[in-house]
Amino acid sequence: MSIKTALVLSGGGARGMAHIGVIEELEKRGYEIVSVTGTSMGSVVGAVYAMGKLEEFKAWLCSLDKLKVFRLMDFTLSKQGLLKGEKVLNRMKEFMEDRNIEDLDIPYAAVAVDLLNKREIVFREGKVYDAIRASIAIPGILTPVKTKDMLLVDGGVMDNVPVRHVQKCGDELIVAVEVNGGIRMEKESETKEAQEDHRFFLQKQLGGLYAYLGIKGHPKSEEKLGYLDLINRTISLMTHEMGLLSLAKYPPDILIEVSGEGCGTFDFYKAEEIVERGRKAAARVLREKH
Repeated sequence: MSIKTALVLSGGGARGMAHIGVIEELEKRGYEIVSVTGTSMGSVVGAVYAMGKLEEFKAWLCSLDKLKVFRLMDFTLSKQGLLKGEKVLNRMKEFMEDRNIEDLDIPYAAVAVDLLNKREIVFREGKVYDAIRASIAIPGILTPVKTKDMLLVDGGVMDNVPVRHVQKCGDELIVAVEVNGGIRMEKESETKEAQEDHRFFLQKQLGGLYAYLGIKGHPKSEEKLGYLDLINRTISLMTHEMGLLSLAKYPPDILIEVSGEGCGTFDFYKAEEIVERGRKAAARVLREKH
């Protein structure tokens, strides 16, 4: 007998790839996902699942290496963000065409924040990619989405685990996944040398952009806390704290926490490792429920 489940997926940049492993483990154990609500990377994985393209999405992510990730970064001269985000979404459209949210097989919701009106915006209709693009607009990283009356950014700014936006249809369980968990990793999966190598690679590429823009004092490899480190730590702390507040106020029936350690916001080249981390985290929690 299947267990009907309303799934809530947090933001977390590359850490959000763990949602794929969680979903796979839920289905393996007989949980039937009847709706999905997400913010930021959670909105991406949620949309992919609701469109029946999770396997294709996972295969693409697992094909990425450091250079391919960098090539997906479409830098912009805008003062409102570092990236446009068009390359990533256009690449996704090659295996997942755009659809209307209201036509998906299961109810789907993506959460963003309207900075002008200081409120959350929940997309339950309209084009899927419009909802995703607004929900992933991390301030300072991806340019915000402008409409006539709104300026939309990442939903994690106000609520990184949007349990309160779930619309239950019956007695389904609410399962929330937080990929910025403060729990310790079981095992160090990457050496410090490898982490430094990746950080310096991206900073070297960004250095060329800074030089072009005439920005002095761009991060150098010898600095212990460079530009990407600063953004990564700030975003991770903010989303983790916002997630704790949301979960305390709107506790789900089941909470699956995935350690936020060992993976930065931009580490999309670690897909296989992060997906497996999500699967293991889900297995640990779900074993206790049976």
